[in-house]
Amino acid sequence: MKYKCINQAVGSALAMIALGLCTAQSASACSRVLWNDNQQAVLIGRTMDWPESTEPVLTVLPRGMKRDGGRLGGEQVIKENSLSWTSKYGSMVTSIYGIAAADGFNERGLAAHMLFFKISDFGPRDTSKKAINGATWAQYVLDNAATVIEALALLENVQIVLAEARGTKTTVHLAIEDASGDSAIIEYLNGKQTVHHGREFKIMTNDPAYDEHLALLKKQDFSKPSSEMPLPGNVNASDRFLRASYYLPMLPEPKTEREAVASMLGIIRNVSVPFGAPYKDFGVYNTEYRTVTDLSHKRYYFEFTTSPNVIWADLAKFKLTAGAPVMVLNPDNINLSGDVSGKFKKAAKVPF
Repeated sequence: MKYKCINQAVGSALAMIALGLCTAQSASACSRVLWNDNQQAVLIGRTMDWPESTEPVLTVLPRGMKRDGGRLGGEQVIKENSLSWTSKYGSMVTSIYGIAAADGFNERGLAAHMLFFKISDFGPRDTSKKAINGATWAQYVLDNAATVIEALALLENVQIVLAEARGTKTTVHLAIEDASGDSAIIEYLNGKQTVHHGREFKIMTNDPAYDEHLALLKKQDFSKPSSEMPLPGNVNASDRFLRASYYLPMLPEPKTEREAVASMLGIIRNVSVPFGAPYKDFGVYNTEYRTVTDLSHKRYYFEFTTSPNVIWADLAKFKLTAGAPVMVLNPDNINLSGDVSGKFKKAAKVPF
């Protein structure tokens, strides 16, 4: 495994898992932005870009849930030596097609976000290692780790395996953050894990490899921002990466959590994909929804691009003890607005 800046002092998305599951012919394009240097909250904004509804459901998962990392959508996709576990922590996630978590956080303040990464290569299966399928990657760390460092240590001991459902493969990379503001970007290139670990790794989009995004960023001089500065404005991953990197440092210090969340929504809306905007290789993939995760207050904000309202839920208002019911809310309801914590219902069945 190759660590990039593992010390914080060294340098500043199966059904079609929109977080990033894709084949070469179909793909998702999402963005993630971390704001960890304001005085109100550690916030993460994320877009979900996909050509159809991913059927997102806000889902609260209690502790004590048994999972098999070899199963996906009711099928055993890893035949030998898959990893099974019982969740240590409760979490709130956005599910996709009822089979996996695309985005979310746990009760200890660890968040995870899977985004499309076409060049992802998990390498050949090594049956001597316990394995989990790529769609379960985010939920595994949310179930078992409280911090970024703990999550990275857990991932040292398992193999992430490419899986497929409904003709779609789990080519993704993963961003994780914790309530301290620590961050890591985890990619698999040529079968090897590459980790960029440190508070400074605040932006993630899609291809190319993260090193290449950082190299492109170094070529920019954003030291004297002005309204006259030419700025990449298209919807491709590199332009979105640069645009978020430009605007994030200019956010004013918020006086309240409300101001902080509004500021993050401003950034993440800026890198969203408008309806009808074309992608060169795979058609039109507009932004379906946006999320903002507040790790300081354990609060989750959700915004459909087809709805006029922002909704949110507080994880502290849910029962997370082992044996508690899984709670769900379909956010695709134009009548929902504001705090919807009390509108969740017991799930008819455990989704995954």
